[in-house]
Amino acid sequence: MILYNPQKIEKKWQRIWEKSGIFKASDKSKKPKFYCLDMFPYPSGEGLHVGHPRGYIATDIISHFKRFKGFNVLHPMGWDAFGLPAENYAIKTGIHPEISTKKNIKRFKEQIKSIGLSYDWSREINTTSPDYYKWTQWIFLLLYKKGLAYESVLPINWCPSCKTGLANEEVVNGKCERCGAIVTKKNLRQWVLKIAAYAERLLRDLEILDWPEKIVMMQKNWIGKSEGADIKFQISNPAPERSAVPDQFLQIDVFTTRPDTLFGATFLVLSPEHPMVGKITTAERKSEVEKYQEEAKKKSDLERTDLAKEKTGVFTGSYAINPVNNEKIPIWVADYVLISYGYGAIMAVPAHDQRDFEFAKKYSLTIKTVISPTFPRKDFPLLDKAYEGEGFLVDSREFTGKRSEKAKEEITDWLAQKGLAKRAINYKLRDWVFSRQRYWGEPIPVVHCSKCGVVPLLEKDLPLKLPRIKKYQPTGTGESPLATVKNWVNTKCPKCKGPAKRETNTMPQWAGSCWYFLRYTDPRNKKEIFEKKKEKYWLPVDLYVGGAEHAVLHLLYARFWHKFLYDLRIVSTKEPFLKLRNQGLVLAPDGQKMSKSRGNVINPDDIIKKYGADTLRLYEMFMGPFEDYIAWDIKGMEGCSRFLNRVWKFILINKKNKIKKDKEENERLLHKLIKKITEDIESFKFNTAISAFMEFLNKLEGKNKKVSREFIEKFLILLSPFTPYISEELWFKLDNKRSIFKEFWPKYNPKLVKDEIITLIIQVNGKLRDKIKVPVDIHEDEAKKLTLASEKVKKWIEGKEIKKVIFVPGKLINIVV
Repeated sequence: MILYNPQKIEKKWQRIWEKSGIFKASDKSKKPKFYCLDMFPYPSGEGLHVGHPRGYIATDIISHFKRFKGFNVLHPMGWDAFGLPAENYAIKTGIHPEISTKKNIKRFKEQIKSIGLSYDWSREINTTSPDYYKWTQWIFLLLYKKGLAYESVLPINWCPSCKTGLANEEVVNGKCERCGAIVTKKNLRQWVLKIAAYAERLLRDLEILDWPEKIVMMQKNWIGKSEGADIKFQISNPAPERSAVPDQFLQIDVFTTRPDTLFGATFLVLSPEHPMVGKITTAERKSEVEKYQEEAKKKSDLERTDLAKEKTGVFTGSYAINPVNNEKIPIWVADYVLISYGYGAIMAVPAHDQRDFEFAKKYSLTIKTVISPTFPRKDFPLLDKAYEGEGFLVDSREFTGKRSEKAKEEITDWLAQKGLAKRAINYKLRDWVFSRQRYWGEPIPVVHCSKCGVVPLLEKDLPLKLPRIKKYQPTGTGESPLATVKNWVNTKCPKCKGPAKRETNTMPQWAGSCWYFLRYTDPRNKKEIFEKKKEKYWLPVDLYVGGAEHAVLHLLYARFWHKFLYDLRIVSTKEPFLKLRNQGLVLAPDGQKMSKSRGNVINPDDIIKKYGADTLRLYEMFMGPFEDYIAWDIKGMEGCSRFLNRVWKFILINKKNKIKKDKEENERLLHKLIKKITEDIESFKFNTAISAFMEFLNKLEGKNKKVSREFIEKFLILLSPFTPYISEELWFKLDNKRSIFKEFWPKYNPKLVKDEIITLIIQVNGKLRDKIKVPVDIHEDEAKKLTLASEKVKKWIEGKEIKKVIFVPGKLINIVV
């Protein structure tokens, strides 16, 4: 018998599949479509480790399965190669990012191909190609022309290590998501996208998606919808030197979700960045307030809002009028209030908010209880913390005794009649800081003209190519390295033809991934972003698989761009990704995350060289539930290798058989396997599918070795999505003339998958009293006879009248006495 040599057969079939183009998708097929997408990788210099292919193998299994089921499958791959990861690697190695990126892509592609993934490589894209980013720039210009991209000087998250601005979403626990450095604040001129204008739609349309619940919740929490009221607090005594301030500046707007607590508001707190701070601070308080503002700039948002942190603040010297009782209340500045939420100002109700309570205690400010869990209030002393629940209003004039929910509406409406309040909805989602002070990114296609202002480039002038420069390291000054390239920066204004300067900030690494799934539908189109007919055929993506770490960043941004393009009727669907699944991390054998610094990275090349790609694929799916974190275990790899060797021998032994008809026992085994594998693939239970294969082979290797050609062919088709190389090789050893991947998925016979023996549940008056093994087709009379003979049942019915018998075939029998 020919020995199984995975290295030899895998290279052979890789060449044959690539040459034949067997996995190419057709834009003109009459078959139903299935768009299966991976989150495309950024190609780092280290190449793949064994954790990366887990999601790719899963989508490959699904793609093969859908092709077998008669679908026209689009399964593409490309490279997300702009941005900080690629640039930081270039800086570290001293190799220009353009050169290192090409080298890394070549490496990644070789590794991915060796795994036998059925990608349509004719649709490969690269976000750093001018042919691609021309259309990224084109979308930016659409956003600008529709008023959704604007310039602003604002305090942004600044990474002192990466020397660039970061979006809120790129700051994790107060640190840079990429390098881990503590993030500070810095005022910079930025390009910003109005993603907040889409907040409600981004929230609402989550309901139509088949996504993991935890991802949906993360998106909801990030968008952060709150319903409440906008309240106007008039300023009692503006600072003397500001007495000529116009009337519109003599009030502070506050958003609150608890207007029912207004009678307990005893002071206001402004964020240090609030524009009113300078206007209302009195002369004697000015230096102290300004010093506090400077200190706040050095802290991250996480530090400022940490519940465990001791609260700090300064008094402005001014007072506001509480609109419900006309009481004067002091206005403070404190860094636990962020300018990015609401209006950057809060009404402080220390009796009913723990942060306010701690602040009030520290600075000896008034604490007034206005909500009681019971009414009338019997004894509700305020001891050592705030009561944050709802209840009944107390000490709230005519609203006393009303429930919180009712009072929220009535107090808001009462103030609204006076022009001092209105019902409002607030979102935590802030507009997206879209520019980076780095080199390796898409140039922003606008110029700055002293006469015309900001002027967008004409579409015919796209792409605006990124110039090749020697000094691409970040400057740290707040300007991109592009600012030093004078012959590129200096240009003509598209509008007046006078002298102008190009925008030198570049787009963030998320720009290219906001729409890449659209370009796969028509990747070589030079005239338009894609042909509408092709987009309409392929979109939406039917299955999207990737890491849960992109739950907020990429998914939120891509949904925003997609909805914008939908509004312009450029795309045909409201949402880009109908179904989302996340793979769990593959941890190192020591249970730690794989990293070069820990020295625990396992290279898939080494595994493939020793065991073959099919063994790697099988083990990656067999490790455990797809979404779970699993530690690598070489013993499991060896077990999968032994299994494939057994498959090889089993098929070649049975190839010689001349059996025309299989034993019924074997037929039942096969049809149960077809049902099991079909259902497990559809529900992402790849590990239990592989267990079923192993159990199946164990039974066949026992007493029922001989099976027909049709039997082993069906078995191979079931196995081929998991292990394509060995399946294709054995398929041709059975003297078949065309690829196994041109076949159809086998169907099971419902009659053959029914168990012959079942467990019948026996109940008395609906309560479980016994379980017995019976034939699957047992008649009611026989079931009743066996039930009455049960010793466990007899004691519950002895001496009692049987009123009726309820029999559910195949499940249970219930004796009612």
